[in-house]
Amino acid sequence: MTRILFVEDDKIIASGLCYSLTQEGYSVTHCLDVESAKEAIQADQFALAILDLYLPDGNGYDICRILKANEDIPVIFLTANDDEVNVVMGLDMGADDYITKPFRIKELLSRIKSVLRRYDKKESSKTRVHFGDVQIDVVQAKVFKNDREILLTSLEYRLLLIFANNAGRVLSRNQLLDGLWDFAGDFVNDNTLTVYIKRLREKIEDDSQNPTLITTVRGIGYKGGEPDAAK
Repeated sequence: MTRILFVEDDKIIASGLCYSLTQEGYSVTHCLDVESAKEAIQADQFALAILDLYLPDGNGYDICRILKANEDIPVIFLTANDDEVNVVMGLDMGADDYITKPFRIKELLSRIKSVLRRYDKKESSKTRVHFGDVQIDVVQAKVFKNDREILLTSLEYRLLLIFANNAGRVLSRNQLLDGLWDFAGDFVNDNTLTVYIKRLREKIEDDSQNPTLITTVRGIGYKGGEPDAAK
């Protein structure tokens, strides 16, 4: 069953939409704010997220950043009619679609099916993610370099996936911390993030003192190597 994360603080809208999505065969986790959405992301895996832009303790952008840093799943924004200019920023950060309020349920269901079809096609041919000369078998959760398996801890593996899924992009330390947010029950702070990046470099880089796969962008964060177009 396809699991959907739905974040909307308007209980009337949420009630109707949750009912319709459930009738269509989706499993829906509804959250009223950013904090409860973070807890849901930690507890479950989702195939798609529907996010309201404005929430009591933040906004949909915050949740979109966490989702996209953690795993590349489709995101649809819900917005008021006058929010369209702001949605451009969401699309730029990786959101896949948006729909303005008020909307027809059938229109949203059609958007959901369309976005999921696009992702299904993309993921069906992606059992291995190439990150420079490192290959990540996402089915078996194994990592290889020059046909030799590299043993990573769960957090090192998650960190590598974040860089691989965002190859060529500069990620701030906060984005990385959000992606690792309390993963597997382990608390990751700014200091321990530095340690994990150092350990990961030692395992995947040819020369960890002169890294090419995970480079430091001073004053901002880190950048993963460019995507390997040949793969």
